[in-house]
This record gives sequence, structure tokens and C-alpha cells, in this order.
Amino acid sequence: MNPTAQSLGAAEAAPASARARRTHVARLADKFLVSTVEILAATLIAAEICILFAGVVSRYFLHQPLVWTDEAASILFLWLASLGAVVAFRRGEHMRMTALVAKTTPRVQAFLDTVAIAAALAFLLFVLGPAYEYAAEEAHVTTPALELSNAWRAAALPVGLTLMSVMGVIRLLRVGDWRLVATALATVALICATFFVLGPMLRGLGNANLLIFFVGVTAVTVLIGVPIAVSFGLATFGFLALTTHLPIMVIVGRMDEGMSHLILLSVPLFVFLGLLIEMTGMARAMVAFLASLLGHVRGGLSYVLVGAMYLVSGISGSKAADMAAVAPVLFPEMRERGAKQGELVALLSATGAQTETIPPSLVLITIGSVTGVSIAALFTGGMLPGVVLGIALCAVVWFRCRKEDLSHVRKASASQIGRAFLVALPALALPFLIRAAVVEGVATATEVSTLGIAYAVLAGLLLNRGTQWRRLFPMLVETAALTGAILLIIGTATGMAWSLTQSGFSTTLAQAMASLPGGAPMFLAVSIVAFVILGSVLEGIPAIVLFGPLLFPIARQFGVHEVHYAMVVVLAMGVGLFAPPFGVGYYAACAIGRVKPEEGFKPIIGYMLALLVGLTVVAAVPWISTGFL
Repeated sequence: MNPTAQSLGAAEAAPASARARRTHVARLADKFLVSTVEILAATLIAAEICILFAGVVSRYFLHQPLVWTDEAASILFLWLASLGAVVAFRRGEHMRMTALVAKTTPRVQAFLDTVAIAAALAFLLFVLGPAYEYAAEEAHVTTPALELSNAWRAAALPVGLTLMSVMGVIRLLRVGDWRLVATALATVALICATFFVLGPMLRGLGNANLLIFFVGVTAVTVLIGVPIAVSFGLATFGFLALTTHLPIMVIVGRMDEGMSHLILLSVPLFVFLGLLIEMTGMARAMVAFLASLLGHVRGGLSYVLVGAMYLVSGISGSKAADMAAVAPVLFPEMRERGAKQGELVALLSATGAQTETIPPSLVLITIGSVTGVSIAALFTGGMLPGVVLGIALCAVVWFRCRKEDLSHVRKASASQIGRAFLVALPALALPFLIRAAVVEGVATATEVSTLGIAYAVLAGLLLNRGTQWRRLFPMLVETAALTGAILLIIGTATGMAWSLTQSGFSTTLAQAMASLPGGAPMFLAVSIVAFVILGSVLEGIPAIVLFGPLLFPIARQFGVHEVHYAMVVVLAMGVGLFAPPFGVGYYAACAIGRVKPEEGFKPIIGYMLALLVGLTVVAAVPWISTGFL
């Protein structure tokens, strides 16, 4: 080889070598940070379980309350939420709407994904300084029981935001295509600079800024795949920074407020309980028992799917956990009996919407935390509406399966049913034990999940020797990531809701809704339409945090019982969440069932119509929601 060629080769190799070194360093830093944060987050969940369980045992059984448990749990909870958000950000698991992004070319998808990271990084950098100021302000507050500076708790936010920023930089470094990264960063920087330059003009537009930021900015960022929490945060930051004279630290304070409700601690605990139920085989045992009862009936396994989702929802509180527990057990046998792929995923999605009100629903817990409605009342009122929608789905199943050939299917014997019942009995008893513990005052809605966890661990140790306990750590990490993703949305949505309230929007909305003709029926009808749309775009939790505090007082003005209204809006959001083409829950069901989304579009229409009929019945008959209160 001649010297010139050698020098050219060396010149080309040098940048490649430098790029490889940067990628390697980024990978090592990423691995170290992720491992550390995951260990801390998993440890925090375990600590929360131990603290709350110790509080229940000490108060109810030993009659010696531990006054510091709620305070310690609250401090650790904000750290858990912050570190969980870091884990979710690293994994790319923050909730996004990707329906439109998925329809673009691979190159455009890559660009929009990189823009989403850059937008998240911009928001984090915007609020990082105010977060440290907020933590410093909280240093002057002392907790009553432990007598600790509140800065120990408030520091969770700036630390979490800093770690997320570092993760964002590492994710950009790992993209590999520096031109793509540079273009995405330049795009986000240009948009931010444009808004900053237009700031003086925006201040003169008055309430038109509500449309610009809370509709325009939010809608555009959500549609291009920016995480929902970041979309809310950017809209709120832009509105406060460019159109008001309020300090930006207000955003951090509202995020703290939204993420610190102790009742929300039941979110990670019930999610972990659901994963534990699946790991110990209790969910599989329940499904097997139902299959032994109805497997020989036309459409029997479809009825089992409806019933199993109802029972499992009463344990896990997480729709993804529900579907993951039921689908792998039933789908293979249903396929062998000739069920089509699209029919399977359509019914799975419909049952996901049907069971949205089954306690301990995370959406019900969120409603209680942001509106002040009794969690126990919501849990009680949520049982029967799910039955009504289940009956509507079963009617569709009967019609579609009335000619199914079951000549090759054998009916289970009485002894087989008895054995299946004995195996499933511990799992079948758990929902009733959880409800009894809350009703009898043994534990609060937050604490009761720890009793379920203890029960599931004992059942796994005594009844299922094959339980894979090595899965505990990944389950704790998965729980932390989901918790962080949910709570970051709640935090930023709380900031947005506060901004809307301060701007006078809530008063205008209340006046508009209160002036609707037709009274309560019209109000409920408009609410159903609105929450179906919101559920398909925002999912249940952020929609409730944003609009729950605004609409529940209006419902009371119309004489609508708050529990009845909660059931109506939750079921409406469930329909939107699991209805294609925008419902995120539908695509989660497709992923769990390993079915192409387009195969379920036609079969799901009948199920969605049945759900709307059931929802109409629930809305028209308040007793269904309030009869057992």
C-alpha cells in the first residue's frame, strides 16, 4: 500500500476510533448509573413494604401505633418516584403516543424519537435550577415525627432530574448518528428560542395563551411522540415563563404536591402484588379453575377470559399485569379451538376496558387522591359496573360463538373441577381478603397491599415450590419504572392543572358545563364523549389529574353522586384507552398477545359497541355504582 493511502486510511480510522471510544465510555457510564439507580429503587420499594407492613402489625395486632411510619414512607416515596422516573427514562418506558409516529418512514421515526429525547432534556434543564432552589427553601421546614429537615425529602426532585438529564445525554450519545442528534437538538433549540423571542408579544395575548400552550404545544408534542409528562411540563413551563411573572419554582412545588400524595404509594405496591401473583402461579390457577368450569361450553374460554380479567384486576390493579397474567394461559388453547388472532386481541382489549373500575384500580386511587372522594367508597362502587359491562361482552361472545364446534372438547369431571378449585382457592380468596381488610379497618387503602404481598409470598412458599424467587429483583425494578412513569405524569399534570386554575379556565369551564341544557343527563353524556377522547389520547391517570378537580365539583352541582360520576368517567376513559386506532391499551394487548394490530380492528367494533351500551346503562342507573355504599 502506498504512503498516501495509508495516511488516508489512518485519517478515516481516527474519527471512527474516537467515536468508538465515546460510545464505549457512554456505555460504561450508562451501565454503572443504571445498575446503581435500579438497586436503589428496588431497595426503596422493599423498604416501603416493610415500613407499611410494620405499621399495620404494630397498630392493629400489637395496639402500639408507630407514629413515624407515614412520615418515613412519604419521604422515601418521593425518592422512589424520582428514581423510578430515571429508570423509566433510561428504558424509554415513559408513556408516549406513538400511533402517528409509527406510520412514518424509519428515518422520520428515528428523527422524532431523537427529538423526543432532546425535548425531554430541554424540559429537565429548564426546571433543574428551580428544583434546587425549591429543595433549599424546604430546608427551613422540619418534619413533625422524625424531626428531619424537609430538604431530605425535597432533594429527591433535583437529584432525580439531574440523573434523568445525565441519562438523556447518554441516550443521545448512544444514538450513533451524530448528524441526526445535531439536527434534533438544533430543532428543539430553535423552537425554544422562537418562543423566547416571541415572549413579549405572547404576554399581550391574554387567555389566548391557554390555547397556544395547553392545546397547541401539548397536542403537537404528544402527537410527535414526546413523553406525555414532558409535553405537560413543557407547556406549563412555557406558559408560566413567557406569559406570567410567577416564579418557575412554582412548577417544582406543584410536581412535589402531585407526586407526594401518600395514597399514591398504593400504585407501586399493587403493581408489585400483581407481578407477585403472576410469578407464584396464583393467576394461572384461577384461570385454570374457570376453564374447568366453562371450557366445554360454546365460547366457554371467551367467557373465562372475561371472568379471569375481572378477578385478576381485583388483585393487580395494573392493566398490563392483568393481560400478561391471563393471555398466555388462555390464548394457546383458544387458538387450538379455532379462534382467530384478531378475535383474541379484540376481546382481551375489551375486557381491559371492562375492568377499569375493579378495585384496586390505579385510576380509582388517582381519583381519590386528586378529588378527595373516599377510596373505600370508590372500591365498593367499582365492583358492579364491571359486572354490567361483562354481561354486555358475554352477549357478544354468545352471538359470535353460537355455532362453535365442540365435538372434540371433553367436559371436565367433578373431581378435576374440585382439584382445580382447591389449587385456585388461595388466589380466589385474595380479593375478598383485601376488601375485608379495608372495610374492617385492619389497614388503609395504601397499607392493604402489603398484606396482600405477605399473603402472596406465603402462598408461594407453601403451595408453589417452583416459584422463581430470583425474579424478585427484576420485578421490583419493573415496578419502580412503572411507578416513576405514572407519577411524573401526575406531577407535571398537577402543575398544568394548577396553571389552568390560576388562569381562570376552571371557572369558565364550570360555567360552560353548568349552562348545558338537559341537566344531569346531558352533563353525563358530554362527560362520556369527552373522556372517551381523553382516554384515547392521554390515558386515564393524566386525564383525571387534569380534569378531575375541575369536573367533579360541577357534577355535585348537577346532583350527580361523586362515586357514580367516577365510575362513568373511568369506564369512558377505558373505552378510549383500548379502542383503536389511538388507544394505547389496545396496542399493549396486541404486544402481549403477539398479534398484529390491524387483525383486531374489525372484531373489536362489536365489543366496543357492547361496552358503550353497558356504559350507558351504568350512567342511566346510579344505583349500579352507589347501591352498596
